[in-house]
Amino acid sequence: MARPTNVGIHAMDVYFPTTYVSQTDLEEFDGVSAGKYTIGLGQENMAVCGEREDINSVCLTAMENLLEKYGIGYDQIGRLEVGTETIVDKSKAVKTTLMSRFNEHGLFDVEGIDSKNACYGGTAAVLNSLAWVESSSYDGRYAMVVCGDIAVYEPGPARPTGGAGVFAMLIGPDAPLVVEPGVRGTHMEDVYDFYKPTMVSEYPRVDGHLSNACYLRALDGCYNRYADRYEKAVGEPFSLSSADYSVFHAPYNKLVQKSFGRYLWNDWLRNPTAHPELDAGFQEYAAISADESYTDRAFLKHLVNISKERYGQMVQPTELITKQCGNSYCGSTYAGLLSLISEKQDELDGKRVLLFSYGSGLAATQFSIKVADGAGVKEIAEKADVHARLADRTKITPEEFTAVLAHREESYTKFDYSPSRPVSDVAKGTYYLTEIDALERRHYARALHTSAAPLLAAAQNTAAGTAPRMVHRQGVRALPRFTSLMAPAVRLARRVFHR
Repeated sequence: MARPTNVGIHAMDVYFPTTYVSQTDLEEFDGVSAGKYTIGLGQENMAVCGEREDINSVCLTAMENLLEKYGIGYDQIGRLEVGTETIVDKSKAVKTTLMSRFNEHGLFDVEGIDSKNACYGGTAAVLNSLAWVESSSYDGRYAMVVCGDIAVYEPGPARPTGGAGVFAMLIGPDAPLVVEPGVRGTHMEDVYDFYKPTMVSEYPRVDGHLSNACYLRALDGCYNRYADRYEKAVGEPFSLSSADYSVFHAPYNKLVQKSFGRYLWNDWLRNPTAHPELDAGFQEYAAISADESYTDRAFLKHLVNISKERYGQMVQPTELITKQCGNSYCGSTYAGLLSLISEKQDELDGKRVLLFSYGSGLAATQFSIKVADGAGVKEIAEKADVHARLADRTKITPEEFTAVLAHREESYTKFDYSPSRPVSDVAKGTYYLTEIDALERRHYARALHTSAAPLLAAAQNTAAGTAPRMVHRQGVRALPRFTSLMAPAVRLARRVFHR
């Protein structure tokens, strides 16, 4: 049997919360100068998750919505990979929670698990899925990737760089978005630029200046390794002119603007004749060292200026979701890809898209996608319907946003409680947290219409070995809730304090 070819992305969708806060409003609320977040960071709005949403619920929503929109059955998924750094359990993977939906259909043979390293987990999940489809283990079913995060920061300068979003993708052979095989470059280091060592808080420790330098250093390494492999595979020199669009991991948009010009700089270092019109400007910085180039403000400004026209053509169409929703961490690179599809759906057939994925700590990869089917891409854009869904969100005030994060911080380690936010606030089709029980197990339901009522969960004994049933009550579908016959042990194990 011949191995699959033209492996790539067949379908994409995104879930982002229905509430957002304006960066302009945050500037005024925080008492900073006008433009600090909107121009200085390049952001417009930031998605905000309420207390009834956690990483499990948003991933459930993204997964279910994709399958429903494309009419794909759970039995058509043979591998499920999750990429996230939003952790609610140090042992149990998010993927195992998503398996509840498969189990309801009597399905258990689904490979894959979570990948975690800061914002790189989504790309790790994509690369793992591609490898599975291309391997001797492939059984004809789709691989599915669910990747994204809820990005929150403590009060301070980093808070406006938060956000939320989860992306779901179907991967298989003969795809409209073909991930080009054999031409990718990777860069990995051991560095503490952004990390989360505090187990009782979801706030990270961030060295912003170091992280920016690490990002640029990783980009240089990935781009040059990608170029070397492209030249070996294709047999011709590679430069930025070999691609049509460029997608970046985007913690905030201003960093992307600073980064894009480095492609031209690296082209010039590799081959000064690649962009002769830029030669005079680059000669001025010919003696700059690599380390200096990551922090020298005049040089970084020069890169932005000389790449501005190309940036507008190649990168600006990829900004939509990140500018409106903020950082989705593991989903960020795919936010750029889906934005490009949404903005340029009629112009992508036959085009090559460069993608750069970065995760602190650090791990980074540059790879490329060739658009093989314009009609398939247009279907992705139509089903995702990003513009209409962004316009349909509800704006909240900075005061409400601050209260939401304060409550999130306060309840981060709580258990034996149910969220207080009314279930009627939950949008149609959204999974939400109903309870964290006395043993710290999380329970979820799905709102089937906008007036969802509180959940009365059903119990199902796993010892019976049968597929759990679903409960339908007043517009809510509950995920199966497994209970144990060990009630005395449960009572004995119950904590006598709430952290």
